Amino acid sequence: MKTLQPPKSLLLVALIALTVACGYSSKMTAPVAGSMPAVSALSPNSATAGGAAFTMTVDGTNFGAKAVVNLNGTAQTANTTFVSGNQLMVAVPASAIATPGAISVTVTNPATPGTGMYGSGGTLAATSAAMSFTVN
Repeated sequence: MKTLQPPKSLLLVALIALTVACGYSSKMTAPVAGSMPAVSALSPNSATAGGAAFTMTVDGTNFGAKAVVNLNGTAQTANTTFVSGNQLMVAVPASAIATPGAISVTVTNPATPGTGMYGSGGTLAATSAAMSFTVN
């Protein structure tokens, strides 16, 4: 005697329906805002156009351990050194100060990935307001 088997597509639809109905897709939580860094001082705060590369100290608050200094919006990932939550050092290349003008300096705390069973949570990247560095 033969037993009737349900079609495989019907089983797949039932499995998907149960997964969604159990709330699997709703267990993820969106990333939250990260700590907003703030730049309060640059040292030095100016340089001579055409000068040599130098190291700048960036003082402020809420700098994360993986914070990055940005010069005119370009992340200085390899050139940024974390000193503390209130201080970063950045190697400024000579090419950045080749011509006179103002350089916008910001600090970005990068996003952190979510963790846990569903990979939810984490934080969003946060970038400080700009401080101007003068190239004379």
